[in-house]
Amino acid sequence: MTAISSSRWTLTLATLLAFFFSQFSPFGLVQELEAASSNASARIIKKLKKQIASLKKRLAAATAVPAPFIEMVTVGNVGNAADAGNASEASVYGAVPYEYSIGKYEVTLAQYAAFLNAVAATDAFGLYSAGMATDLNSAGIAQSGSSGSFTYSVIGDGAHPVTYVSWFDAARFCNWLHNGRPSGAQTAATTENGAYPLNGAISGGLTITRNPGAKFWIPSEDEWYKAAHHQPAGQLGDVDNYWLYPTKSNAVPGNTIGVATPSNHSNFKTSVFSVTQNGSYDSNQNYLTAAGSYPGSASFYGTFDQGGNVWEWNDAVISGSFRGLRGGSWINSESTLRSSDRNDNNPDFESSTIGFRVASP
Repeated sequence: MTAISSSRWTLTLATLLAFFFSQFSPFGLVQELEAASSNASARIIKKLKKQIASLKKRLAAATAVPAPFIEMVTVGNVGNAADAGNASEASVYGAVPYEYSIGKYEVTLAQYAAFLNAVAATDAFGLYSAGMATDLNSAGIAQSGSSGSFTYSVIGDGAHPVTYVSWFDAARFCNWLHNGRPSGAQTAATTENGAYPLNGAISGGLTITRNPGAKFWIPSEDEWYKAAHHQPAGQLGDVDNYWLYPTKSNAVPGNTIGVATPSNHSNFKTSVFSVTQNGSYDSNQNYLTAAGSYPGSASFYGTFDQGGNVWEWNDAVISGSFRGLRGGSWINSESTLRSSDRNDNNPDFESSTIGFRVASP
């Protein structure tokens, strides 16, 4: 066998060692470890970011404050005097010796439909009226099914005010709110007691008054009037602390929808209807406007549509047999929007021009 020379052996060994260290040198191992560590860190960071994002969503859901079922505004300036009026606009209303809240908007179709679906599967006391669906000037709410399984759905814009509601319907709605918006038959636990002791009454009822401790109620005439017309002179109000119209103005409002500046607009009839800007009446036209359609025309306390859209029930007993109404409607002239205009009707009366709003402590 031929012997390998020492020089060739040395060269071969050197080559092997060079190859070994090129593959497994500490520097190469460090590079691989760093790369592996970097990839692992990226995966961990990505996973942590996803977990943090998930936790943030869960925390937001857990701490979110749900929108109120009915948005209220506070009426302060406790102890204000009544409106003294003037020679042409006599009035003695608006004095309220306590702070209270009142609905920012009229009760809507969506809110009333929720009420019906909660308590009117069998509609013992007529909370639903057929006119809510058949009168196209204000429709409305549709009823489906048969007694015992009635269901209700909104027709059109759920932010329109509900109409075809009597004073008794409004009182039962307040009882339902007072009792925590329960579901079930129309009993003392749902609609027949709470804010008002109705106990099945659907007519007359002029001796029915608000229970002490009521959580929601139909505004008294003074509460309604103050929220609509009052603004202290010292807080940039009129010199006598009351405006003629519930839009912070003594000037006749316009009736153009959506106007923010200048303000002072309402849904009532001039030579034209507000919704159509046309003077011709159409029995197939819905003339109501959604809550907040006149964004620059709130009262001093922040209420909308206390002038026009629909008349609103109040708690006053007038002429011994009627309940009070104020504010005018989509079909009435500007005179019905004035602070001096005081209307009334039988408490069981319903029409396409009558709705309501609620008050609370």
